[in-house]
Order: sequence, then structure tokens, then C-alpha cells
Amino acid sequence: MSGRAHELVVIPDSFWQRDETIAALRDRDIGRFFQLLSQYTGASQTQIGIACVFSQGTVSDLMRGVQKVEKLAVFERIADALDMPNPARIALGLAPRQPPPQVPSQRTVRPITPADTRPALHPAGVSDLLNLDPGDRQEDDDPVRRRTFVGLTGASLFSAMLAGTSRGPLIDAKPFAPVLAGHIVEATSDTVDAPPDLAALTAAVNQARSQYQACHYTELIKYLPGLLARLHDACLALDGDDRLRAHSLSADAHHVAAGLLLKLDDQGLAYLAADRSMRAAQASQDPVTVGASARIITHTLMNGHHLGAAITTASTHAAALDRDIGTHTPESLSVYGSLLLRGAIAAAQHGKRGTAHELLGEAEDAAQRLGVDRNLRWTAFGPTNATLHRVNIAVTLGDAGTAVDVARRVDLSTITVPERKASLLIDTARAFLQWDKPDKAYLALRAAEQTAHEEVAGRPSVHRLVRQLVTAAPPTLRRDAEQFAAQIGAAQ
Repeated sequence: MSGRAHELVVIPDSFWQRDETIAALRDRDIGRFFQLLSQYTGASQTQIGIACVFSQGTVSDLMRGVQKVEKLAVFERIADALDMPNPARIALGLAPRQPPPQVPSQRTVRPITPADTRPALHPAGVSDLLNLDPGDRQEDDDPVRRRTFVGLTGASLFSAMLAGTSRGPLIDAKPFAPVLAGHIVEATSDTVDAPPDLAALTAAVNQARSQYQACHYTELIKYLPGLLARLHDACLALDGDDRLRAHSLSADAHHVAAGLLLKLDDQGLAYLAADRSMRAAQASQDPVTVGASARIITHTLMNGHHLGAAITTASTHAAALDRDIGTHTPESLSVYGSLLLRGAIAAAQHGKRGTAHELLGEAEDAAQRLGVDRNLRWTAFGPTNATLHRVNIAVTLGDAGTAVDVARRVDLSTITVPERKASLLIDTARAFLQWDKPDKAYLALRAAEQTAHEEVAGRPSVHRLVRQLVTAAPPTLRRDAEQFAAQIGAAQ
């Protein structure tokens, strides 16, 4: 039986449908998966090793839990070698693949050559997500082709290139420090006796929200600190329902401030702004406003790596809002669903895969109840928004294939909030980098920069991503990646 290891290993379709097989794939437990493969197909460790380009000793170590598979390229290699059907690939966190033109009637495993081990993206994933022609997949050795993203960002991707200039981050968080620290700017002499104008304050807060979602951060920071001071004065000067309304506006404005400060990596000032938002929300006596402020509290906890507290905060406040509202309005349902999404991201960052998908599922149910994407209470919540968060959660959990597969189904033209569209493109770039596809990551980041320049050029976290891209770029891409980094001020 010395030649038995080189024989084809037949894997029945029923194997991929077994609950224990699916569970092992979802847990990315390749050792357990190999145990099941051996149990139900009779494949030896040597046969499995030949098929998946492992030594027999490595297969043994994996099955005994001595070693673990962690690299995406290895998961992809195993999936290709064993000809995993698409449901199994998705369970493993990989994108599905189109079958080859001629598919044998019986699924078999063959020894593969080193040329077969290169991870391959689902062709439709590349062409649909980045709007490239399917034939472009054959030109991966020329990643700096001057293509355009027709319909992706509404204009040619490269039309915004600046020659010889740098458009680095120009945003400074210092103007927020005095007002958030309690050193409120005193009113000028010509306004000290004027009563607060709630209509004007409402318009100013709405403008702040709109500029935040449009990623006009430089303009926003020019007047937002002063607006916070005016709202502070209004909360002290007004009575009755007008005071409650002023507190609600103050909660919203501080929410915007905290979100912007988190983007700038200013954890200390962001915490102060988030705390002010929640205090004002509680003073407003409006459960929807409290729920909205709980979102920014959750986000601030996440940025401080207090992930357990973030999950609890989001879940607790979502349950409280659901209980206090009774019958949801579209606004309360939007805030409720957005809270669940924030908790799902926190769970993903904490490595709690089951909790992340449970909260995501509840948010998707709320999105379906809402029916359409709406920007109520400035949440941009709806079915599409839930899908965008599914991409973020997948890439956060290391499921790059799933992230790309989900992202490619999103019609970018339906996303009306630039900040959300840019965030999707940035998450897609993260997934491509995980997948060792720096050329595609580069294109996604360029599209994000054209969609919302300050979301890319003004955020330290995106600068770090761009520097990762420069490090990972092959020689054919390195110069373009370095120029892009210099253009947005991210060059080291």
C-alpha cells in the first residue's frame, strides 16, 4: 500500500454539510477539520499533507492542537486544495469562487504544485467591487494601470492627483480643549442680553452633523467649539421644554465633537466630549437622545480598548431603549439598530465572534423593520448600513474573503453619506491587505481619498494603513504608494 498516499481522496458532498464540519470551519480550527476529514473519508495524514502541501508531521501537529493555522494564504491554499464548495469557503471566512469551466462530476483532491498555492480572489469580487473589467484580473503584474472607477466615486479616480504638492492633515484638536475643560468662552457684549435662539442653534447643530458626515472636518472645527459654548449658555438660560430641547441639542453637538476627536486619535478630549454628550442627553429626559449618546460612549470605550465595557454599554442601552420606547418610531428604531451595530463592532474587536454576529443579526432585523436606508437622527441606518458594518466586522475578525465578498455586492451609488462610503472603501482596503493584494488595497484607498479627502488625509489610523500599504507594496507599486502617502501627509 506504499502508493496509497498518492491516490485521489474522494470527499462526498455530505461531508461539507455536516454540522461539525461547518463548526470547525467557522472556528477556523484546521486541526479539528483535518480530524473530521480523516474520520469521514479515510484519508491518511500523509494524503492530507500531500494535498495541502504540508508534511505528515505538520498535519499530525495540527490535528493534535500543537500547531494552528493563522495565515489567510494558508486557509486559501487548503480551500483550493480540497476544492471546498462555496458555503464551506464562506464558513471559513473566504470569498466564494466561480467554478472552472469544466467541473468533474465527483469532487476529488489531487496533489498541487506550488503554482496552485497562490490565493486567488473571486473574479467577480474584483470586477464588481472596483468596477474593473474581468480581463483585468489577468494583468495583476501591472497594478498601476491608469483605470477609472466609473460609477464608483462619480469621477475618474486619478483626476484629483496633485502634482508636487502635499495635502496632509490640517486638522488641530486644540480649539476643543478650553471649552471641554470647562473654560467656557464668555459671550460678547452685544449678545450677552440676547435670549438663546433655539431655531438658530438647531440649524447650527444640523450643519455640524451634515459637515461631519460629509467629512468636512477642517470647516467643522472652525465653529464647533464655539457652538458647544453657546449651547452651554442656552442650557443655563432656558427653562421648561426649551431647556430640555437645548440639552438634546447639546448632546448631539458633543456627540459630533467626540466623533471628530476620535478620528483625530485624541482619546482624552474625546472622552470629555462623550461624557458631556451623555450628561446632556440624560438632562434632556429623552430616551432616544440617551440611546444616541450611548453610541459615542461605546465608541470612546472601544478606542480606549475597554472592549468588554463597550459591549455591555451598547447592549444595555439598546435593551433599555427597546423597553422604554415600547412601540418604536423610525427614529428610535434607527438609534436602536445603530447601537447594536456599535456593540457588534466592539465584540469583533474583542474577538467574540459569536457575540458580534448575534448583535449584527439583531441590528439587521431592525434594519429590515425600518425597511429603507434613512439618515434619521444622523445614523444613516438601514439595510445597506448594516451591510457596511458586516464588512467591517468581517475584516476585524480576519475574515478578509468574507469582507470582500460582502463589499462587492454593495451598490456604492446608493450610499449617500460620504463618510460611510469612504469607510467602506477603507475597510475594503484593509481586507485586500489582509489578503496580500496590495494593488487592490491601493485602488480602494485612492477611491476613498477621492470620495472624502479628509477622511483619509486627516486620520492617523488611515495614515497607518497607508504606511502598511507602502511596506507591503511590490516594486511595481511601491513608487505610486509612496507618492500617495506623501500626498496625504502619511509618509514616514
